[in-house]
Amino acid sequence: MKKVIFRHSTSRQLLLSVAFLFTFTLSGFSQAQAAQDTTAQAEAGQETAAADAGGSGLGDPAAGKELFNSLCASCHKPYSNSIGPALNGVTDRRDMEWIHEWVKNSAALIASGDSEANEVYNEWGQTAMPAFPQLSNGDIDNILAYVEQPKPEPQAAAGGAAGEAGAAGGSGGVSTDVILGILVFVLAILLVVLFLVNKTLRNFADASGIVIPEKPKRKPIYKAFVENQFLVLVSSIFVLLAVGYFAYGWMMQVGVDKGYQPIQPIHYSHRIHAGDNQIECKYCHSSARTSKHSGIPSLNVCMNCHKSISEVAPETAAEEYSKEFYDKEIAKLYDAAGWDPASRTYSGEEKPVKWVRIHNLPDFAYFNHSQHVTVAGIECQKCHGPIEEMEIVYQNAPLTMGWCINCHRETNIRIEGNEYYEKIHEELSKKYGVEELTAAQMGGLECGKCHY
Repeated sequence: MKKVIFRHSTSRQLLLSVAFLFTFTLSGFSQAQAAQDTTAQAEAGQETAAADAGGSGLGDPAAGKELFNSLCASCHKPYSNSIGPALNGVTDRRDMEWIHEWVKNSAALIASGDSEANEVYNEWGQTAMPAFPQLSNGDIDNILAYVEQPKPEPQAAAGGAAGEAGAAGGSGGVSTDVILGILVFVLAILLVVLFLVNKTLRNFADASGIVIPEKPKRKPIYKAFVENQFLVLVSSIFVLLAVGYFAYGWMMQVGVDKGYQPIQPIHYSHRIHAGDNQIECKYCHSSARTSKHSGIPSLNVCMNCHKSISEVAPETAAEEYSKEFYDKEIAKLYDAAGWDPASRTYSGEEKPVKWVRIHNLPDFAYFNHSQHVTVAGIECQKCHGPIEEMEIVYQNAPLTMGWCINCHRETNIRIEGNEYYEKIHEELSKKYGVEELTAAQMGGLECGKCHY
């Protein structure tokens, strides 16, 4: 009998595997612990910053934030210039008593001939600051405590560390990724062990002169399929029906752009504008009230707000888009409009923004926005979907002829405050025996209404 030369291979492989597994586990524990330590340091830093602001003797930053957002945020920012100067560091530049007088009545301080007041007034284009006599010295100190807090660091890295630490804490200190990695590694080791055992047994059988019987070859499945004529017939019919079904469905989608979501030259988030800030759709698309088209807002409409909004708040950012991303998009708007945020003036060098149209009806179909928005009072979401939730706008509805006809069949006509429809409504209500008429019953299915 021949000696088997693989006698110790399996045990050696298992020993190495256990050693590697132990090392991998320790690495996972150390990474989880490091994430927890990073999160703890970040939280400690935030607490220290808050304590410094509160312990500076200025006031309560939390109360100051509420006052700042309601009274000051339209003209001032803590860390950058706006209509007025950045307020962070103002207590180092000005005396506290002077700040109190300035906030309560800046016009009176300027009229008194105060040199500092006139300097600030002239430096900022003689823009008058509203008086706030209702604020006490304590209220002003609270606002100062808020704006004098150190500028927060970007939250991307801290958020990632917190997320890793949270995942680690949820499984007793070991993250889910580590556990899955260990399981995959163990399965791989088992496969290797089974392969080695099989190889060892085959070598042992060869050395012992044992012949391993081979399995009889079966007829290939494709030959068995071809020889079964009934199965071939049924399969052919099924394939033909499936091809016809999918071909018809594909051809019916020609010209239907539902789900179309192009990338625009400047990223505009409807989620932030229409959702978080609740800006009405018709503020930007004002021609939808009186015109066939809803219109593309001019850059002047954007600059009505963005003269004072050069960056987004950190909490506004989405998971896939950081604060830095949004701030760069606002910079693109400034470049296109020719706006210099430093001097707060227009350079006169405007650049066209090549917006990509999303909703596009064929030329032979007539649609009037004012008829639907002003007369019918239909909400924009009826056709455009939950626009206030869309980060990137997409075509929500198919905008096909059948889709429009179904809407006309299901939507009742509004006649309140519209005398034009009263007599027609009375006559047609008698004709159809109903109290409320649909757009279809008012002639909304006539070909000439949409095709002219």
